Amino acid sequence: MANINKAQAVRDYLSKHPKAKPQKVVTALASDSIEVSAKYVSTVKSKITSKKKKIKPRKAKTKKSKASVRQAKYPRHNLERALRIPRAILDQNAGRECSEKESAAFVGVQYNRGPYASEISSAIKFGLLERPKSRRIELTELAKVILRPQEKGADLKGLREAVLKAPDIADVYNHYRGENLPDEEFFKNALVDKFGIPQDKLDEFKAILMDSFRYAQLVEETGDKCRVLDVSGAGELPVDTDARIKKLGKGVTVSATDICFVMMPFAEPHGSYYTKIYEPAILKAGLRPLRADDEIFSTGKIIDQIWSGINNAKVLVAELTTRNPNVFYELGLAHALKKPVVLISANEPDVPFDLKHIRVIYYDVADPFWGNKLIDKVAENVLSALKNPEEAQFPGVTVTQS
Repeated sequence: MANINKAQAVRDYLSKHPKAKPQKVVTALASDSIEVSAKYVSTVKSKITSKKKKIKPRKAKTKKSKASVRQAKYPRHNLERALRIPRAILDQNAGRECSEKESAAFVGVQYNRGPYASEISSAIKFGLLERPKSRRIELTELAKVILRPQEKGADLKGLREAVLKAPDIADVYNHYRGENLPDEEFFKNALVDKFGIPQDKLDEFKAILMDSFRYAQLVEETGDKCRVLDVSGAGELPVDTDARIKKLGKGVTVSATDICFVMMPFAEPHGSYYTKIYEPAILKAGLRPLRADDEIFSTGKIIDQIWSGINNAKVLVAELTTRNPNVFYELGLAHALKKPVVLISANEPDVPFDLKHIRVIYYDVADPFWGNKLIDKVAENVLSALKNPEEAQFPGVTVTQS
């Protein structure tokens, strides 16, 4: 016990006087009738030092958002500018393979590994150039189709295909095709949170994105609204919707017993959309489709049936075309319950102003492929609404059920 007391006495003194030499510790403790040798003090001190070396302070972990650590992948030039080098190679070198330095001469600019190399990278990301060897480039077939089309419309189709090859830009297109882009603030938030665009690159990316969309005629602008055109149908661009649906499905948990309640008019032609469009779309997303049966309206049980269907649904679909009062009544109940709802309309005026902040799928029955496009888009948005319910919820007061 005496040795333990001596060791503690030495530790206590050294904790107050960490730089004290052994002999000074001996002298100080002697005044308290504690006898230790300088060698003993040195031994205790060395053990204290050894323990301090072993115990390293933990660095505080800082949680970084996906966007803050992600490197931007998108081309740093818009589609029109990215065609400059391919066009020069085609005009001045018949489209043959050449070195990067030779291509700069064709363009009529000085070659460097900075801005010019970045422009080459942009053309590669749009699928307009490729590298057969290090520091050598050649035109792709896509670039030749765009610059020297052999049939009517081939150049426009090629431009749209180039957009779908561009990293990040293609993701934004696929997400919003057939929809209006959100208002500025919400759109920028989505670019950061959903697409991982770095905060300091937002303005650059948005400018490149919109310039490329316009050049490929992929947007329809009316006033302050900008709708992304859906060109995914047969005979147009081969958007791999099945792969997108599969990818979205991995991010949510659904089962065949989970209900997707459909709110829609019963009158034709929209009444038949349930079996032709919405039922197959919901099944494709992996949920069980359900709607209030037409006959229920004549039995007086509609309220109970609708309330049960909406309340038990994991997600809902609302066909807003024609502004059917029954649909809007059901939609009000769904929003009061804070349920995610996929909104759909053939006409923008049929969508009430206070709902336009929520994602809305627009379709055009004049498009020969509108049915297949809508099936795929509804399936995607049902899964997206489950993954990101805030996109499909009305920001009202939550109702507490008794």
